[in-house]
Amino acid sequence: MADESRVIPMDRLVNTDKNMYELTNAAIHRAEQIAITGGNEAEETEGKTISKAIREIVTEEVKYEFKR
Repeated sequence: MADESRVIPMDRLVNTDKNMYELTNAAIHRAEQIAITGGNEAEETEGKTISKAIREIVTEEVKYEFKR
């Protein structure tokens, strides 16, 4: 069975009411944060920072806000 910390909850991603453009941008920025900070969080992803970022955003572990 796959490690749950590496799984993107596709049902939540597909059914989200969030703007996909904003969600994509938030995931890109979060993945960059994970990669830059390194440490345990980056090691846990084994180079799959975008998957972790998408999961965090979709499950709302990480919240984002765009200033207009």
